[in-house]
Amino acid sequence: MIETVAELPSTNSALLQRIAQGEDVSEGHWLVADRQGAGRGRAGRTWSDAAGNFMGSTVAVLRAGDPLAPTLALVAGLAVHGAVVATAGVLTGLMLKWPNDLLVGNAKLAGILLERQADAIVVGIGVNLASAPDVPDRKTTSLGGRVSRDDFAAVLAEHWHALLGRWHRGEWPALRQEWIERAHSAGTLLSVKDAVQGTLMGAFAGLDPDGAALLRLADGQVRAIHAGDLDLVGE
Repeated sequence: MIETVAELPSTNSALLQRIAQGEDVSEGHWLVADRQGAGRGRAGRTWSDAAGNFMGSTVAVLRAGDPLAPTLALVAGLAVHGAVVATAGVLTGLMLKWPNDLLVGNAKLAGILLERQADAIVVGIGVNLASAPDVPDRKTTSLGGRVSRDDFAAVLAEHWHALLGRWHRGEWPALRQEWIERAHSAGTLLSVKDAVQGTLMGAFAGLDPDGAALLRLADGQVRAIHAGDLDLVGE
């Protein structure tokens, strides 16, 4: 079910509130807004609410034996990637960037935000279908309005449903490999800000079994990155 509303502060916040109040928000339910006044991304960043862009959230309910919850960000990335290809065709330079971005070249097309309420993971997704915001510290891009919001929402919901089912069934290792195949290539030079060691730079070496990004440092060590934003060096 795709529930569409004209405007609210944040689709993620609205679903989190419903769950906290005891409402039954089941898997397969999507809340999509025409506009949202307080949309946000990771690390507290704001997210553009330009008309025609996709701004929506859905829920995954954790079950015993599921993979680690943070891997859902990568599963959501696969769903967004698949929906973009299905609706806009194969775009040159389309790739996933750990942990939650979809890029075209070095410009951001879409982002994902996971937030948890008890055993429910709210998955927020924003896609620049019509226009891209001006962001001071990063390049952005859009699909230029050639894909309608409602058409994209329907396709995205189908992709997410199929991938979430596979995730629940224990297919995370296969999904992890599919994510790697759609990401920046092995050896791509990336940087990440580490709270203890400052900025680390290394070559992308895939994902560990729990979905952490692997960086091969200049001294040959391979470091698992569990949190933070990876940036393409020279972006």
